[in-house]
Amino acid sequence: MAPKQDRTARLTVLIDPRKKAAFEELCAAEDVTPSQVVRRLIREYVESRIGTAWLDAPRPRASRAVGRR
Repeated sequence: MAPKQDRTARLTVLIDPRKKAAFEELCAAEDVTPSQVVRRLIREYVESRIGTAWLDAPRPRASRAVGRR
C-alpha cells in the first residue's frame, strides 16, 4: 500500500460564498460531493492540456511548486 501522502493531498480554494452555496446545491441535486466534482474537473483539465490519459500523465516533481521562486 502506498504511503498516505502519495494517495491524497489537500487543496484549499477561496471562493465567493454565493458561488460555493450554488455549487454545493448543484452537487447535492446530482448526488455527488463537491470533492468528487472538483477531482473530476481537475482530471479533465489536466488530460485536456497534456493530451494523454490521466494514469499516463507524468508525475509532478515534489521538490518545487510550479511558478514559485
